[in-house]
Amino acid sequence: MIAYKTWKRNIAFLIVAYPMIFMSCGSKISEKAVDNPWKKMDLVIKSIPQVIFLKKDYNIKDFGAVGDGATFNTIAFEKAVKACTANGGGRVVVPHGKYLTGPIHLENNVNLHLEDNAEILFSVNPKDYPIVHTSFEGTELMNYSPLIYAKNKTNVAITGKGILNGQANNTNWWVWSGGKSYGWEKGIPSQNDPANREVLVDMAEKGVPVSKRIFGEGRYLRPNFIEFFECNTVLIKDITIINAPFWILHPIKSNNIIVDGVTVDSHGPNNDGCDPEYSQNIIIKNCVFNTGDDCIAIKAGRDADGRRVAIPSKNIIVQNCKMIDGHGGVVIGSEISAGVNNVFVENCVMDSPNLDRAIRIKTNSKRGGVIENVYVRNLEVGTVKECVLKLNMFYNVYGSQTGNFIPVIKNVSLENVKVKKAGKYGVWAEGYKESPVENITLKNVVIEKADSLYLLKNIRNFNFINTYINDKKVKSIKK
Repeated sequence: MIAYKTWKRNIAFLIVAYPMIFMSCGSKISEKAVDNPWKKMDLVIKSIPQVIFLKKDYNIKDFGAVGDGATFNTIAFEKAVKACTANGGGRVVVPHGKYLTGPIHLENNVNLHLEDNAEILFSVNPKDYPIVHTSFEGTELMNYSPLIYAKNKTNVAITGKGILNGQANNTNWWVWSGGKSYGWEKGIPSQNDPANREVLVDMAEKGVPVSKRIFGEGRYLRPNFIEFFECNTVLIKDITIINAPFWILHPIKSNNIIVDGVTVDSHGPNNDGCDPEYSQNIIIKNCVFNTGDDCIAIKAGRDADGRRVAIPSKNIIVQNCKMIDGHGGVVIGSEISAGVNNVFVENCVMDSPNLDRAIRIKTNSKRGGVIENVYVRNLEVGTVKECVLKLNMFYNVYGSQTGNFIPVIKNVSLENVKVKKAGKYGVWAEGYKESPVENITLKNVVIEKADSLYLLKNIRNFNFINTYINDKKVKSIKK
């Protein structure tokens, strides 16, 4: 009896004490991680769970699919996905061939696997895309389904050496952007018409519920390509993606995402390669981005909608990637109102006369947002058009973009970066007097050629350590 009471007392102590011990250890780990942010990155990597699937295959041909590039296979994909998830999961296999389809909606425990020489061709007819809860340029709405879509799913993947072809090049998807270089002409409807994109932004500003922001037919807002919405534990591996209507890889409100070995080659309007938004614990590695917009653009919602959701994007890791064409290699913003922190970029190659910047943060006083703790190391940069590092609180591409939400940009570090040609400036940073760009460090950075060393306005504590631009050692600025 005494032994039992002693055992019971000890168990009670452990129930109370264990969480305290755990929290204490966690606090020490966090303190060490702050001292060395790269240790924090390692901890994030170790914390991300891996997808696991049953060893069962569901070949789409067994569900009626025909890979002739002409037969419509939406129902076959739907049946295969439903059978797979209903039986505990596995692989939905797309074999050799070209498979025309409407949107594919994934379910729990499903790995959409494209074999070698398999290609999925997505319809360019808007009527094939149902209205779902999605997002357009950082604002939630009811709009055309993404080409591949998963909402509230866990343990999901897209894998294999095949091709996902959005077929958007020179079709209505690109024309809807309103860009003349994409086929738009005066008189053709586009997202820029007064009743379209700006109406959506106005709805968000007025607090209209998402369920009542109904767009789709007649509103000309293009769908995302691959969107994981409120998902957990996702893998996208080895596939090639071409000819996207809009943003290409878009995890939104999702956690624990790995993008590995993916090739994105799509030069359409707003063809960002990967846009994590309101998302956490993301690894993007071993990928190639050749895009019509930013290669990687980390997002956190636009204006009032971003502040409504209020989920920062954080713990975003980019490793061993190659960036070719694009507006920026790794970009944060401009849809950034909920903030971004803990971004790690390492061992990447960026090089193209059509790549504007290597690292960029873009926001303004309408967006707001706190952007902090961005760590970059070991970059090989060939040519960029404008500058290597751009930190801008006055981003303005849609007309007037000023408001009462002064942003914050602080704690940005570049280390071991080699650049052959930087264009206008080595570094470009602009802040507000009341909110300067602060605590920026460039260590062991060599920029062989730039028109000017830098453009710096309203900055504080800019540290240039063993950094050379045009063979000139750059001095730190502490003001």
